[in-house]
Amino acid sequence: MIKGFIFDLDGTLLDTEMLWVEATAEFLEENNLPLPFSEVMSVVYGRGWHDVYNELCRLIPALDTDIDTMEKALSERMNALREKTDSRITSSIELLKKLAAEYPVCIVSGSPRADVEHGIKLMGVAECLRFFLGSEDYSPGKPSPACFLKAATMLSLPPEDCLVFEDSNAGVAAAKAARMTCVALARPDAPIQDVSAADIRLTDLAHFSLKSLEEE
Repeated sequence: MIKGFIFDLDGTLLDTEMLWVEATAEFLEENNLPLPFSEVMSVVYGRGWHDVYNELCRLIPALDTDIDTMEKALSERMNALREKTDSRITSSIELLKKLAAEYPVCIVSGSPRADVEHGIKLMGVAECLRFFLGSEDYSPGKPSPACFLKAATMLSLPPEDCLVFEDSNAGVAAAKAARMTCVALARPDAPIQDVSAADIRLTDLAHFSLKSLEEE
């Protein structure tokens, strides 16, 4: 029986996953460290910040920017991109609020804590959350199940009683490796991700029904 809910942030609650990709691509180009956009997306999309940085260092030996400096530079670019559009995925946020009225809910993100805090403030859901985890709070990142297993422990629930909402291949893989039920958000206008391992795939979380899931 599902007793707790875990939401991914970027791409699930906020339409910001591609903003991270764009910000990273801009940073690399401006520092004369070009990487094909498709490769940047494969490195960044759905993955934790520390793993992204380590992979970029492997792919680009000339990258000599330390992780804190690069994080600050990307956050500045992200803030600029966020100001251009409303990134909130309204139906996902409404589902979080609805579930939080009856169950413990948390956010587990691969983004740095400062960016997660910014997103929580933007959505106005701070009072709905038991806690949130950012990239500094666990290791390794998705697709490792470490982040979700830590969240289950903090919720005082066995992993099997937790349900994860995700949008990326790495996130779905992490949730299933943690032995959790996983609902994948596959929005028609989002980059295609292989989320076939999820228990349910929805184009909009407004269509989610816990009752229907438990009756299957």
